[in-house]
Amino acid sequence: MRCSLIGLLSAALVVLLPLGAVAQEPVSYAGKTVLVTGSTDGLGRELARSFAAEGAHVIVHGRNADRGQALVDEITASGKGSARFIAGDFSSMQAVREFADAVAVSTPKLDLLVNNAGVAFNDGQRRTSQDGHELQFAVNYLAGWVLVHELRPALKAAAPSRIINVSSGSSAPIDFDDVMLETEGAAARGYGQSKQAQATMTKALAPAFLADGITMISLHPATLMNTTMVKGIGIPPRTTVQEGVDHVMGLARAPTLEAGAFYLEGGEPRDTMDPQGQDPEAQAKLLALSAELTGVPAD
Repeated sequence: MRCSLIGLLSAALVVLLPLGAVAQEPVSYAGKTVLVTGSTDGLGRELARSFAAEGAHVIVHGRNADRGQALVDEITASGKGSARFIAGDFSSMQAVREFADAVAVSTPKLDLLVNNAGVAFNDGQRRTSQDGHELQFAVNYLAGWVLVHELRPALKAAAPSRIINVSSGSSAPIDFDDVMLETEGAAARGYGQSKQAQATMTKALAPAFLADGITMISLHPATLMNTTMVKGIGIPPRTTVQEGVDHVMGLARAPTLEAGAFYLEGGEPRDTMDPQGQDPEAQAKLLALSAELTGVPAD
């Protein structure tokens, strides 16, 4: 009787498993090249350490050369993975293009781009970039626009490859009549608008990039992590950087991802945080505006 029961269970398993099905293994970054922007502090720094610990070659980015080289030296001393530092000031579109050129020249194949660099302000004051753009929109969004297009050939050469845009659940609709926050009181929505732009860009560009073997997603890493940026805006942290690292690394390693999706902390994909990001007209407006402001057209 026991043998018959085992036989029945085995037969049931055969029926339940699709023919040819195999367990999907997590993506390994050993021997691969990863670029993490904004990786001299906070979430970016811990992500750089995590990818290097897996054996990846990590391109460390930031404005501060001393902090960048210190991280490279730390990774080198660990004996796991490797790293190099390339400086870039993302408040200047020319500097972003020069950074992208430096990466492209030295990196013919790029397996993963993590657009993590960002700034946030909570004092209601409007700030502008070197080009006269609202600063959060420039650093958090426009810099990433330049990088995904300028580094697309290197990402395509490494296909299957990935782009992870670190967005936020604190998104706000884009006001296309006042993207630069010039009206009184508009500065308060600057951070949320820049993050909505990231998710909207991801949704709009994902199909074309996927055709090149590049899977692009956006995500919310964790709510108010204990980073220098969060402490700087005077809001008490609610989560740790490690929680954000765990979420990002989990998705980076995931065997499959839904191209164009926005991933919440639990790992579940959504279209975007705000319905505007799913609107084809809003997507078209954003793509046209991004090309105009950066001089980098959508491919």
